[in-house]
Amino acid sequence: MDLTRLRTLPSPDDIRQLPLFENIARQNIVLIQNLEQCRALEAELKTAAVLGFDSESKPTFNVGEVSTGPHLIQLATLEKAYLFQLNDDIWQFLQPIFANRDQIKVGFGLKNDAHLFRKKGIQLNSVIELSKCFGSFGFKSPLGLKNAMALLFNVHFPKSRRISTSNWARKQLSEAQIAYAAADAYAPVLIFEELGRLGLLPEQIPNSSLKLRIRPSKTKPTTDA
Repeated sequence: MDLTRLRTLPSPDDIRQLPLFENIARQNIVLIQNLEQCRALEAELKTAAVLGFDSESKPTFNVGEVSTGPHLIQLATLEKAYLFQLNDDIWQFLQPIFANRDQIKVGFGLKNDAHLFRKKGIQLNSVIELSKCFGSFGFKSPLGLKNAMALLFNVHFPKSRRISTSNWARKQLSEAQIAYAAADAYAPVLIFEELGRLGLLPEQIPNSSLKLRIRPSKTKPTTDA
């Protein structure tokens, strides 16, 4: 497969001129605040072979201030994004998903997430840092989510610092926060599946039973050139 086009990263100015990323539809974003909601979703979550994964924390601004996060965990499939506003019951519900070695969790910048999870005593298995999966394209340094979306899909994936540093511990999240959080988990699923379509899945992905559970990419961000 000719990867020539994918070896050149657009400039920041060029990326800003690309069509905007089309986020998952709002009606397919589920906000979860209690254990009853978790249990209602348990079956569909357990059947997903691949889950986009991210977390958000209330920012710390003072020297020596320790983060109490994460306060929000995002999981996503091609069909839905699940936003978990954390409490003790929800943490307990999510533990088996994160520990499950037969369910891949994919995302960007997960090193800090892993650190916060270890502090909570949460075991993370089968987690793939997608930023390091672009060596086949000739990139020696990790690629961020914004650049990966531009490279693979020719779309502009906006990242708002105002929203990323907002208060994720608040009980009522704004619509902007909800959209931002969902996109950060949904886009990695698209990227993972596109890497699979190109035959560039990470080497640590088994080629047998797990690969059979990973569907070919059916949904990609639309572009109107």
